[in-house]
Amino acid sequence: MPRGIVPRQPAKTGRQDRAIRVRPAKQTIRPARSRVQSLVPGGARDAASKRTTRAARGYNPLAAERISEIINRLDRLYPAATCALKHNNAWELLVATILSAQSTDVGVNKVTPVIFAKYPTVQDFAALNPEQLEVDIRSTGFFRNKSKSVVGAAKKIVSDFGAEVPSEIDQLLTLPGVARKTANVVLGTWFGQNEGVVVDTHVQRISRRLELTRNEDPKKTEQDLMHVIPRAKWTLFAHQVIWHGRKLCMARAPKCAECPLENICHAADKTWSTVEIHKNAK
Repeated sequence: MPRGIVPRQPAKTGRQDRAIRVRPAKQTIRPARSRVQSLVPGGARDAASKRTTRAARGYNPLAAERISEIINRLDRLYPAATCALKHNNAWELLVATILSAQSTDVGVNKVTPVIFAKYPTVQDFAALNPEQLEVDIRSTGFFRNKSKSVVGAAKKIVSDFGAEVPSEIDQLLTLPGVARKTANVVLGTWFGQNEGVVVDTHVQRISRRLELTRNEDPKKTEQDLMHVIPRAKWTLFAHQVIWHGRKLCMARAPKCAECPLENICHAADKTWSTVEIHKNAK
């Protein structure tokens, strides 16, 4: 042995005496083609695949026949559906709709009789400071912003529109606290004008479940619905869907087994279904 080279010493632990395990290499086993597959020419398989794809693509949730069937079933379910907010004139409906944001119609209907008895006319509201109204509408939530909107709308109606709620959508949208949803409620329910579709939380949810829209933005959802729902039905359709959302098609645990629309609904979150589920229908 050359000088200066020290042979490797055995470890004190005795690890060098342990057997070395060699793991066998993994073998990839490919499943054998079935006899049927082996007998079908490649071209025929491709053609069958294309036919299946075409069949899947043939479903059109916006087909005129399907839209008509949805409307007919809603007509039978809710023939006289209307706005649940209690009101006696356009101003009261406007106020109630402003207060209904992030609140319930039941809660708003408890508040409005009190404030309309206290302030009977739009001029009475226009004479208020927002702080004076806050205490009466506190239970509806966001009461500071809502009081500013109601008082601001009253002042503008008195000063610019002769104390009459305007019946044109462009004019309504100039009022504080009034966006398209509120304007559509007032125009459709009180003035009988179909200028748009009311999109609240129920309409948004059910429109997606029924695959009438893929949008989550209410403004875009409204545009989608305006393209597929006949204009003459815009106001009634919205009221019907709102009622449907309260009675059967709730956000959680919808009553699908009781729903007359069940067999034309492919919603991903159905609780019971006789038809194929579409994962994006939600």
